[in-house]
Amino acid sequence: MREAAIARALDDPATPRSDGIAIILEGLPDGSPVLENSDKLLISRIAPGCLCCAGNLVMRVTLNRLLRQQPARLFIGVSGTAHLDQLRSWLSGAPYDQLLALTPDLHS
Repeated sequence: MREAAIARALDDPATPRSDGIAIILEGLPDGSPVLENSDKLLISRIAPGCLCCAGNLVMRVTLNRLLRQQPARLFIGVSGTAHLDQLRSWLSGAPYDQLLALTPDLHS
């Protein structure tokens, strides 16, 4: 469902596909993957778990690695929304506040 929501957003004409898009997905796909890596789409999967608590280090390393490639857009697909506010707060703080402009959440 998360991948499908991101795929729909990518199909939106307002989303520039030529500038490179990075996606961080928590956990394995539900069934067969909807999104595939390509020259313009870089997908990283991280182990499931709370991204602002237990999975914080993995999330930071993955995010920093992707941001070094300077994608035009970055999507983060979480498996649950329990700590979404904490994750958004963490992404709004230094150093990410200088690198990211958060947009409204996508809903599947």
